[in-house]
Amino acid sequence: MKKNFAVNKIIKLICLLLTVGILCIIPKWDVQAAGVDPGMTGETQERTNIEEPGSADTREELGELNIANNLTITQSGGNGQVNGTLRILLTLTLIGLAPILLIMLTSYTRTIIVLHFTRAALNTQTAPPNQVLIGLALFLTYFIMQPTLTRVYDEAVVPFEEGTITQEEFLEVGIQPFREFMYTQTQTKDVRMFLEISGEEWTGNLDDLSLAVLVPSFILGELRQAFIIGFIIYIPFIVIDMVVASTLMSMGMMMLPPTTISMPFKILLFVLADGWDLIIVNLVKSFYP
Repeated sequence: MKKNFAVNKIIKLICLLLTVGILCIIPKWDVQAAGVDPGMTGETQERTNIEEPGSADTREELGELNIANNLTITQSGGNGQVNGTLRILLTLTLIGLAPILLIMLTSYTRTIIVLHFTRAALNTQTAPPNQVLIGLALFLTYFIMQPTLTRVYDEAVVPFEEGTITQEEFLEVGIQPFREFMYTQTQTKDVRMFLEISGEEWTGNLDDLSLAVLVPSFILGELRQAFIIGFIIYIPFIVIDMVVASTLMSMGMMMLPPTTISMPFKILLFVLADGWDLIIVNLVKSFYP
């Protein structure tokens, strides 16, 4: 029931964002032909609109040619900029897709899974709480992805704002740093497995590898690496559980849960070894060759 409720909330939010975007676009659409002055149509130099929109006072004036017409077409040889209201719609759409992009195309997946394994190995239940783990994972993701985000801004966002590249070039150039990041963290066997399933051929060049293959290969590799790191984290804490359990059994205290006694020793070991520093530093270093 909770899952269905969350899905319904997401669907309602997407519909609301689309509705707001459509309402922003409807009131005004500015279009203007390249090389022709505003108000001119065809090859003549005469204005077709007699008065400015909204200046009619009587029914007869309202019936005259192009009074209250507020349609202007703007085209600059394919180099036009996105309308402000359309930018709002695109921004709202990207905000809706941001969680998926954050999870699928960045280091967030490996980071949050490793932090979860750390808390589970300590057996502290809700310490640190989920909000702290998610916040820490987000900031670590920003730190790891900062060089990639800087490249996207310098190579795609700035030229697009200056009008030196088109929207198609913006998308192609903007995704390239993410493709290179994912490719460095992806194993070749995962790529070849998805290529075999999809029936595609690959020359071995990154530019010839589609996102439909690269993204699932990257996610599969991230899950594998996260579980390997989680297993390594679990080993010392399992040893503590075994020692405590065997000690309690030798003392005849079999009714006492071993986890109740072992948890303080786990926390003590974690603090003495400066566990958070070891885990976070080595986790960040795992993304760098």
